[in-house]
Amino acid sequence: MSEENASSVDKESSFISHLIELRDRLLRAVIVVLIVFVPLAIFSGRLFTVLAEPMLSALTTHGTMISTEVAGPFLVPLKFAFALSIAIAIPYLLYQIWSFVAPGLYDNEKRLAFPLLLSSTLLFYCGIAFAYFVVFPIMFAFFPSVAPMGVEVTPDINHYLGFVLKLFFAFGIAFEMPIATILVIKAGITTREKLSKQRRYVVLGAFVVGMLLTPPDIFSQSMLALPMWLLFELGLFMSRYFQPKQDEEEADEDAGATEHAAEAANAGVTAGAAFVTDEDIAESENEEDIDAIAAELDDLEDITDWTGSDNASDEEDKDR
Repeated sequence: MSEENASSVDKESSFISHLIELRDRLLRAVIVVLIVFVPLAIFSGRLFTVLAEPMLSALTTHGTMISTEVAGPFLVPLKFAFALSIAIAIPYLLYQIWSFVAPGLYDNEKRLAFPLLLSSTLLFYCGIAFAYFVVFPIMFAFFPSVAPMGVEVTPDINHYLGFVLKLFFAFGIAFEMPIATILVIKAGITTREKLSKQRRYVVLGAFVVGMLLTPPDIFSQSMLALPMWLLFELGLFMSRYFQPKQDEEEADEDAGATEHAAEAANAGVTAGAAFVTDEDIAESENEEDIDAIAAELDDLEDITDWTGSDNASDEEDKDR
């Protein structure tokens, strides 16, 4: 009983220590986000102007946006500053997650996880940059141009912030496609050959994801789906360097089994040849013995015939 109580106490203390460590790391992450947020909040108005630049440059009404809420001009830039502080602090947040999870990983998993975390962070930033510098100018120039006659396009800043943050998140997640492809192949869920054969379904899924994550228009959906497809091809190409070790071991085992089978077959053929040679030798010796015995029997028959003929001639002489 004492050993069971000791083990239960150890498990409970270990669980509590993990909870304490998780709390400390969450507090550190919150503190870092707040530290980054404070200077950004001071310049939140200028930062929101930079965010709205693709929309303002596309408007025909002298670059005007409106706010339909009383506290909108104050709160909306602060919301963007807070979202930007989280985006800037992502490397530190991922580091805290890594520090909490790393003690429970094997060495090979650690070697794989760190470059994947680093590359996923860079790809997320690349997705945001692609949306801001490539997609937004084209998209915001297109929407006002197709406005009906008599409609003046004056976007609300709160709706605009929600729209662009949604697109930032969508493109950041979409640019993680190479990491997802590598992880799926590395985990052994599927193989590179199977994914390449199912490419048409991946392209269809990219358009479905683009439909779900972007506004309901074919333009933004295509602007998200096409990079996803190209990034899938990139992940498929890079996955050849991240083949699971199980497949390599199975290939080595198959090659070893083939070699052993070939060696066994060669040994069997050699043994069979040796066995046949021994039989041939034994048969040839038996045939030689039989031939010798037959020759001796023939000699005996000749002697018997010669003796019989002599006895017959003696009896004829006596009768005379």
